Amino acid sequence: MVVDRRRSLATGIRTTGIFVRRTLDGFDLPEHLLGPGVRDVVLYPPSRRSPIRLTSDRDEYRVADMAGIYDHAHHAAEAAGARVVLGVRYVDSSGGVVRFAGAEPVTARFIVGADGARSRVARDLGLDVNRHFIVGAELVHAIAPATTTPAFHCVLDPRVAPGYLGWVIDDGQHAHVGIAGYPKVMRAGVRHLLEDFAADAPGRAAPVGPIERRGGPIPVGGVLRRLACPAGLLVGDAAGAVSPLTAGGLDPCLRMSELAAAVAAGYLRTGDERILRQYDGNALRMRFRGRLLLRRAFAGIRSPIAAEAAVSLLRGQGGRALAKRILFGDQSFPDVNPRLADALANAGSQ
Repeated sequence: MVVDRRRSLATGIRTTGIFVRRTLDGFDLPEHLLGPGVRDVVLYPPSRRSPIRLTSDRDEYRVADMAGIYDHAHHAAEAAGARVVLGVRYVDSSGGVVRFAGAEPVTARFIVGADGARSRVARDLGLDVNRHFIVGAELVHAIAPATTTPAFHCVLDPRVAPGYLGWVIDDGQHAHVGIAGYPKVMRAGVRHLLEDFAADAPGRAAPVGPIERRGGPIPVGGVLRRLACPAGLLVGDAAGAVSPLTAGGLDPCLRMSELAAAVAAGYLRTGDERILRQYDGNALRMRFRGRLLLRRAFAGIRSPIAAEAAVSLLRGQGGRALAKRILFGDQSFPDVNPRLADALANAGSQ
């Protein structure tokens, strides 16, 4: 049984929908729901002067129609035998009974918490919870066809996006204009700051239709340590499965969900709690140490002067190489496939 509080999966979308090349290579996403490939990233200092253009020799990003992606996943889940129930909100769980607002309670042997950065399921199961967040907000609107050249515009300006950045990217049909940062530093409020940024955001095409608003908290503390117990486990933002540096969450979500599915299936088949140990956040956190340090350094850029200096450091050969490694590399999130294989092997040996 899959429960979502939204009555329609086309509403309440929170993600930009940027899929990186690693995800595009590793997962079978519907081609017709993906925008054109993006090979250029343009980095701007607060002054917006002399931006740095980084170009890859292959498509690095594609922006998806997320309403279509969710609809595709909905039908795939039903085809696999799941019952999908919309318009029902999780309230709490205890003693194997899950209570909802909008539906009768159900008895559940195992609960998968995919309920976002501030997960209620995590608290009810006694698992770890996210404590470090940035908050993001985005405007999405239609653009006239063939009015832009595919590029990912990123503005490092702590006045509007403290600890992160502002961005403009489009999928050939819709522009995505957004900011994210630490909420305690966003004294004017994220919505007001987004309006200021969007007014002259670089690379933004004029809207030709209604404007949709997206937003929400983004965990940036790395994968949580305790992710599973005999009553359930966590996936996605609820598990902290977000790159702590880039704040990208789609690739980690898909990779960890594969492992979660294998572990859950193995445990439910055998009842062997040792299988749950395969779903261990500690091992993944060990491989995050470098990016967690870079996240702290990024968070420390609090003035326009410091941001201008940081972008200047990226102009040199070493700086450009580092930026390319972060933006075009394959290591934004640890590969969990070897651990998936271990989980399957352990489950099959019982």
